[in-house]
Amino acid sequence: GGTACVVTGQPFDTAKVKMQTFPNMYKGLVDCFVKTYKQVGFRGFYKGTTPALVANIAENSVLFMCYGFCQQIVRRIVGVDRKTKLSDLQNAAAGSFASAFATLVLCPTELVKCRLQAMHEMQLSGKIIQGHNTVWSVVKGVIQKDGPLGFYRGLSSTLLREVPGYFFFFGGYELSRTFFASGRSKDELGPIPLLLSGGFGGSCLWIAVYPVDCVKSRIQVLSMAGKQAGFMGTFVTVVRTEGVLALYSGLTPTMIRAFVANGALFLAYEYSRKLMMKQIDSY
Repeated sequence: GGTACVVTGQPFDTAKVKMQTFPNMYKGLVDCFVKTYKQVGFRGFYKGTTPALVANIAENSVLFMCYGFCQQIVRRIVGVDRKTKLSDLQNAAAGSFASAFATLVLCPTELVKCRLQAMHEMQLSGKIIQGHNTVWSVVKGVIQKDGPLGFYRGLSSTLLREVPGYFFFFGGYELSRTFFASGRSKDELGPIPLLLSGGFGGSCLWIAVYPVDCVKSRIQVLSMAGKQAGFMGTFVTVVRTEGVLALYSGLTPTMIRAFVANGALFLAYEYSRKLMMKQIDSY
């Protein structure tokens, strides 16, 4: 599921990070794509793909594993049998709890990904003299400058994004599946309803938490040039100096990516889960 998410959405994610971190450099999505292609070539859209793959595979593996455990916790809290189907709202709460665990594996890999994606802009703006162009060089730079804890720059803003965001993510997904099932079992849904449900869930997540993600990207990327203020300090500075709309820079590629990538994520997840369950049942 994580692999499907990255393969379909990486160019839009790259544009998102560039536009969030350096909003004055680009007039919009098309301008960002054209300039990136002219300056770096097609490979520029896939900068940070390796850490993005690691991040998404690790995050979604932990997320969906913990989602199952958190569903059982929710069942205990509400006092129902462990095989009882949860409501869409209860599934949303379970997803929100699960995201807190996924954040711990996501934050370090996403920091490396964001830095690689915005490295060209950091050099153009004069914030750094020479950038790192490989995953290993970025990892080595973080360790030398900040030590192992440097990988957790932006952890609080990542948590602030993930916990409420995944409430809307799983809530939107389950509500959409309920709509398409219309009285039937959700497990009987075909690929198109699953794609649309995943896309709707992803869109709900990003609409709800986009300003938080913008602040997170700024902290993770700009900390290459020196110590950054925390979440609230960065948030207030952006609003004061650039205005509220700066918090929504890069929203267009994010919404396109959210629908396409999360549709692919849930489709791959549901079908791979069914395949694995069949293998287990055959034993």
